Amino acid sequence: MKKQIEGVRVIKWPHKHLPDEVNVAEEMKKYGYKVYDLQTIPPWFERSRHAHDYDEIRGAVSGITTFHFDDFPVTLEAGDILFIPSGIPHAVRTHNDKPFTAYKGSVSGERSVTEHGDGRGSVEDLANKNKG
Repeated sequence: MKKQIEGVRVIKWPHKHLPDEVNVAEEMKKYGYKVYDLQTIPPWFERSRHAHDYDEIRGAVSGITTFHFDDFPVTLEAGDILFIPSGIPHAVRTHNDKPFTAYKGSVSGERSVTEHGDGRGSVEDLANKNKG
């Protein structure tokens, strides 16, 4: 039996056309979430362990990455929609040489993060790396 983290779920792309920035955002909105960010992370990306103070949704537009919930990995590919309940700690790692692009969202449309690690790979960390 496959281990699961309560409330974490993935919906596979249900359509017979490729996901893109427009139709992934529309798919996410069907679940009552507001999209607040489209982010592309680089190959071999690592995001330290963190949690959100609200239920989060991710909509993968392109690429493949893996969310790590303790010992339970969840791999997303283009078109997948990931639901993460409030307060569930997770890290993110891209185990390949391709960038990954995904929308983030919440019911309110606001972003809030509680760090459980060093903040590596956070939006702020990526912005600082792009400045230097």
